[in-house]
Amino acid sequence: MTKTTSRKTLAATMAVTLTLGLLSACGGGNNSGTKQEGVAATPGAGAVKELSLFIDFPWWATKDWKGPIAEKITEKTGVKLNVTVATDDKQLPLMIASGDLPDLVLTSSNVGRMSDAKLSYSWNELIEKYAPDFKLDATRIAINTMDDGNFYTVRNAFATQEEMSKNKFALGGDGNPGIAVREDILKELGNPPIKTLDDFVKVLGMVKEKYPDMVPLVLDKNWIEQYFLQQFGAEALFDNWVEQDGKVDYFIRQPQMLEFFKFMNSLYRGGYILAENFAFANDQIDEQYATSGKAFAHGHTVGTADTDNSAVKKNNGTFTFRMLPSALTKEAKKVSTGLGFAGTFITKKNKDPEASIRLLQYLASDEGKKLTMFGVEGEHWTWNEEGHPDLKYDSSDQDFMNANGIGWWVLYNDGVMEGMRGYVPGKQKTQALMETKAITTYKPQLGLIQAQPDSAEKTLKTKIDEMIKNEKVKIYLAKSEAEAVASYENLVKTAESLGLQQLVDWANETYQKKKELFK
Repeated sequence: MTKTTSRKTLAATMAVTLTLGLLSACGGGNNSGTKQEGVAATPGAGAVKELSLFIDFPWWATKDWKGPIAEKITEKTGVKLNVTVATDDKQLPLMIASGDLPDLVLTSSNVGRMSDAKLSYSWNELIEKYAPDFKLDATRIAINTMDDGNFYTVRNAFATQEEMSKNKFALGGDGNPGIAVREDILKELGNPPIKTLDDFVKVLGMVKEKYPDMVPLVLDKNWIEQYFLQQFGAEALFDNWVEQDGKVDYFIRQPQMLEFFKFMNSLYRGGYILAENFAFANDQIDEQYATSGKAFAHGHTVGTADTDNSAVKKNNGTFTFRMLPSALTKEAKKVSTGLGFAGTFITKKNKDPEASIRLLQYLASDEGKKLTMFGVEGEHWTWNEEGHPDLKYDSSDQDFMNANGIGWWVLYNDGVMEGMRGYVPGKQKTQALMETKAITTYKPQLGLIQAQPDSAEKTLKTKIDEMIKNEKVKIYLAKSEAEAVASYENLVKTAESLGLQQLVDWANETYQKKKELFK
């Protein structure tokens, strides 16, 4: 769903970063900015080091270090991981507060908190001491370097626009929104075209009229907004900051947001979305609606049709889904501000920092990245001379993927390698990703606007975000468009009363400093 040098060495590295610029960094191609020489740690005969790993994602599917990929990693590095998956999003913060940390931590939401010399070893010091042949490009070093001059992780799933454009087979992954619709229902309705957003709404109305017991549109609880934000040309599908004419603002104040909210409210008032969809208890409920035949359209990711079809087939169902186009409007666009997804931290409680950094060095190698993302070469895939993997399995079969750990042990990986797994000729996901790539621009400099843990800015941002999360449901469920507009205007005013402009001023000051790295 990717280094403890001395201050003098790090200063030299950052000078290179400033000179070369982030978006033209020395990565590119399949290696994506890493050069590995002699990557595998060489364990003694039969010597296997056991380290503990905490995965800060309650939804993580692979909960045990087993299967062909895990076994191959142990074979290559001499490291076996004892895995614990979070039960909720409060578990890691409590562990940090108590000091009860494992050897390794994989996290996304707590990257800032774990990037602390009191909690974690910096990668730059460990690379200098134990793995000097572990080379990382200037871009990745720069975007992961903290204010203290060290970087404590390198987040996975990151690629520059240059790297993505150089590899035509790097399409991206499931972290892109999509909507799938029932093909049999469309046929019964006379195959009405769905080439625009208006077309889609008309079809939802036809479904509601002809099949009153069917939910026209069900949405994954974590993907309610992204597809439609994309159609309105709104930025910040996942992040909060937008930029126009060199100035940064918070996403709720961009002009497209009001039209987006009015549209979402119209879907609810039209009876096309259930009110309870905005309060689903988990992210399986929408899949149950779709694969059991209770819903016509299913909003989730670009892989939704392929995944749903696989699940329906396993349940002996006879209907199929197909993806809507990734762009249903002329304004449709995706702006990628991501610096990657999750990072692996080597904690100060770590029993063997040398084995840990060498493990990450192997996973950052070309061989390691292909292993974690595609599986075991020869068994799960072969390399096509055109420059992409030919998979021997159905990448939409989540049970197979989970059982084998394919795509899950990504303690280090990159966006190019992950993007290549998205290229599977004949898959609907492939077409959807090609369409998404065509409307994507990259602004990673916006991703560098990050408030430090426990800072005044972080506290303010958390307060505003929590308010938005609670109040926007009132917009979706408003009884009239006028009420929706009023609720939106009140949301913005409330954010401003909480100190939004103060936060925006800080963001602009930070942005002006950070964007210099990209010149």
